[in-house]
Parts: sequence; structure tokens; C-alpha cells
Amino acid sequence: MAEYQSVIGLEVHAELKTASKMYCSCENKFGAPPNTLVCPVCMGYPGALPRLNKKAVELAVKAGIAMNCTIQQNSFQDRKNYFYPDLPKSYQISQSEKPLCVRGYLDILVNGEHKRIRINRIHIEEDAGKLIHDAEKGITLADYNRCGVPLIEIVTEPDISSSEEAHAFLETVRSTLKALDISDCKMQEGSVRCDVNVSLKEKGSEILGTRCEMKNINSFSGAVRGIEYEIKRQLELLRSGEHIQQETRRWDDSRGVSTVMRTKENAMDYRFFPEPDLGLISLPDDLVSQIKGSMPELPGEKLFRYTEKLGLKEQEAKIIAFDKDKAELFDHCLSLERASAKTLCSLIVGEITKYLNDTGDQISDTKLTSLALAELAGDTEQGRLSSSSAKKVLSELITSGGNVKEITERLGLAQISDPEHIQKIVAEIIAQQPKSVQEFRSGKTNALNHLIGLCMKASKGRANPAMVREIAEKLIKMEE
Repeated sequence: MAEYQSVIGLEVHAELKTASKMYCSCENKFGAPPNTLVCPVCMGYPGALPRLNKKAVELAVKAGIAMNCTIQQNSFQDRKNYFYPDLPKSYQISQSEKPLCVRGYLDILVNGEHKRIRINRIHIEEDAGKLIHDAEKGITLADYNRCGVPLIEIVTEPDISSSEEAHAFLETVRSTLKALDISDCKMQEGSVRCDVNVSLKEKGSEILGTRCEMKNINSFSGAVRGIEYEIKRQLELLRSGEHIQQETRRWDDSRGVSTVMRTKENAMDYRFFPEPDLGLISLPDDLVSQIKGSMPELPGEKLFRYTEKLGLKEQEAKIIAFDKDKAELFDHCLSLERASAKTLCSLIVGEITKYLNDTGDQISDTKLTSLALAELAGDTEQGRLSSSSAKKVLSELITSGGNVKEITERLGLAQISDPEHIQKIVAEIIAQQPKSVQEFRSGKTNALNHLIGLCMKASKGRANPAMVREIAEKLIKMEE
């Protein structure tokens, strides 16, 4: 039986953070009452002429540079013709033959392995409206507020081999767009969406199988589920001797299935032709250089630095690198040279992330400063605070701010590292727990952990755990 390999390509649509729409002065805003942010231009009234949003072009160029594309100094826009109720003009202004950005790539990290995903193109286009289906009344309503909202579409080559790689690519794209303030990437508001193309080919073959495209994917986890479903569906068809039909399918995430929308769709079906109401996009000579010069270290670059140079674990590094605020906090703390990267990472990925997830706050909403966090991490590393005490101090720093030393003293949390004091505590516990002592001597190592736990409890969590272990082992051996 033939073995198959999945071949995946993605089309990521991201709304651009501009004040107005792509071709008119209507406000680019989410959540307004239906059909209140429209005008003759975005509604396609006869005689209304579009005018290109300069800011949208600059943001698209920035995305292209971030994803290592060649920026075409001259490009033009095209009409993509199709009939659908959410498109009042019956065409969408997009780019076909000569897009702004071509031949790029993005490097991803999956299970410690680097992989380069080639990007075919990044082009600008306008969004369509939104249809709202009312099942109870049996009607469909149209909200055209989203018509004309500026988008970029990022189209990959079929270089992705699994749902895991697709997820890593989408995460990297989202964090890059957010870090550069190109898009807010709020999937719950539809500001970033993706279509997925999946095919199967025989292992070792260069011939790609028939692809199927899935639309209506509204989350990255949904993309993973959709890809896995489509791979399984195609595999079952091939192994039963059936052929794959080229088709566009709609993904239903609530049911975990896809259904056919239309078959054998090709670019020619859209009858692309140059947009007659808009001229050539000609970029100034110095624009690309200016944007390149203003680019910060990107999330993907941070991820590789954190894992390769600082030795952080991949998943922990992603939590920090792919969050702009966490990355800024981490890097600033690191620059103060008070503690190691691993200690700082543990605090940010652990207690700080938990607090932010529980409250919905941003780091900027808290009282925490990078100096205080660096000092706290340093005290933890130097043994002046136990890990449990550090959590209590950190909680105070987040909610009330203040000085690490003052909070430590006020709460009585300073770690005990006096050998005589610790030896007294350990000796008392050993005398009270002869059974555990005997179990440890007979080879049950967990018995020692039990004794250490009792010692830590007796010291109210303040004893240096490393010293407790060392002294406990020493006293037990002395009594043998």
C-alpha cells in the first residue's frame, strides 16, 4: 500500500491597522452598528471613485520586509470578479499579476527543528462584508461595514508538512504583525483569518496530489483541526481507490467536519483584469530603506536567540518571544544583569502569565517594573528567597508595586540560610520521624523528600531547601 505525505499551503488574511478604509474615508472600526460605516465608494455606487490608502501600502511593505520578501517598486491592482451577497460591487479590488511583495520566507521552530516556509506573495486587497444568518427566522442579513477594510493576504508555497508546522507558522505570522503594529490580529473580531490548501502525495514523489481548499477557519486551533480532518478524509478516499476532487470546502469547527462549497475553482473563474480606476503603485526610492532601518528585532528572531543563545526551552521561549510586552519586560530585566535568563523566564512564564490570564490584564496594567522583577529573580537565585516566598513577593509587586527588600521584610519571607538554625529544625524532624528515616536508609528515596517537606513546613517555607537536604542527609548518615 502506498504511503502518503501531506502537503499544505496557507493563505493568511490580516486586517491592517489604519484609521480609514482602503479606498475611502470611512472609519476602519470594529463593532459599530450594522451598515453605519459605509459610503458610495465602499458600497460601489455608480460614479464613485476609489483612492488608495497610503498607510495601508506602507504597512504591507513593512510586512513584506519582515517576511524577507522582495518589494516591487512598481505594482498595480486588479479587479477580482465574483457574485456574492456580501460584495455589493460584485468585484473585489485585489492584486493578481504584480503584487507588492514577492518571494519571501519565514523561519519557524517546531520541536527543536528549524524549517523555512517560503512565501509566494503578500498583496493588498479590500475586505468583503459580513453575512449574518438567522436560523430561527430563516433569513440572512448583510452588514457592509467591513466592505473596503484594508487587508494583506500572505500566500505560502506548499512547504508545510503537518498541522503542527502550520500552527507554528501562523503563530509566527501573528506575533510578527502584532509586534510591528501592522494588525491587531484579534481572531474573535475576524481581523486575522486563514484559508488552508491540503493535498496528499506519494512519499518520494515530486508530483503533488489534487488539492482541496478549506475556508471559514476562524482560529489557529481550528486550522489544526481542519488540516488533520482533511488529511484523514483524503487518505481514506485514496486507500479506498477513489479520486480526490478539486474543491473548496467550508470548515465547521463546532461539528469538526468540512462540507463542499464549490468545485474546480481556478484563478480564471475570477476574470482578473487591471483596476481601471486606480493607477500604478510606485514606491518612493527611500521608503523601503526607511522602513528597513526602523525594524526592531522580530519575534521569530527573538525565539531563536532565546533558545539557541540563552538556552530556554522552546515552549517557554515562545510564550515570551511571541508576546511583545513579555518580550520587552524579559529583555529589559536581562539587560540589568541581576539574574539569569532561566530564572527570569520561570517567573514570567509562571506566575506573571497566570495572573495575566486570570485577570485579562496587560503587563502595563500592573504595578510591576522590570527593576523590581530583576531584583526578585536575583534574590531567588542567590538563595535570599525561596521559590514559594518569591511568588508571594511577586504577587505584591504586581498588584501594589513597591520594593522587593521592603516587601520581603514586611511579610517575614527572607530565606533562612543559617546552618545552625536549619540543623536544629532538621534534627527535630528526624527525631519525630524514625519510620521515614529507616525507609530512607533502606533505599526509599521518597522518604527523604517527605522529611524535607516537613522541615520546610516547620520553617514556614523560609529554610534554604538545598541546605535542608544536605544537612538531613548528613545527620541521617551520622546516626547509622
